[in-house]
Amino acid sequence: MRRYETIIILDTNFSDEDRGQFFKKITGLITQDDGFLALLDEWGDKKLAYEIRKKSRGFYVRFDFCGHGDIVNEIERHCRIDEKILKYMTVLLEKDVDVDALKEEIKSREAAEAEAKAEAKAEAEKTDSGVENKSADSDSSDEKKASDASESAADDNKKEETEAGEKE
Repeated sequence: MRRYETIIILDTNFSDEDRGQFFKKITGLITQDDGFLALLDEWGDKKLAYEIRKKSRGFYVRFDFCGHGDIVNEIERHCRIDEKILKYMTVLLEKDVDVDALKEEIKSREAAEAEAKAEAKAEAEKTDSGVENKSADSDSSDEKKASDASESAADDNKKEETEAGEKE
């Protein structure tokens, strides 16, 4: 089995519902012929390098899948027929891929991402509580600085008054 990557640029006028149906249709084509969808990556709405069919923006989607050449032919046939698809390109990533090893790699990557998110969330909560304490400390230090400044201003005023009285 071979591993392919197909990038499709959709018209931005595609509604979310229509886009979801399109994704289901493509994933159905992949799994129909004993293929395996490794990743469906929605890149989102991006500015095109040049206008395509008088459109300057497109919605990018990347399909990473394993299968045979018949799957690629069928996906590209659907892309040619559908007018909402601005561009598409399929690239061969690997000629001979072990699907079971790929599935294990995906599971381990997802577990690592989940762990990293949990650590980031815990770190964010930790820093949020530290920021609250620092802000309370900074408020009291700001009040102290303000009172010190007002005291020094009062002292300066008294010195000026005494100097002016001595000069007269």
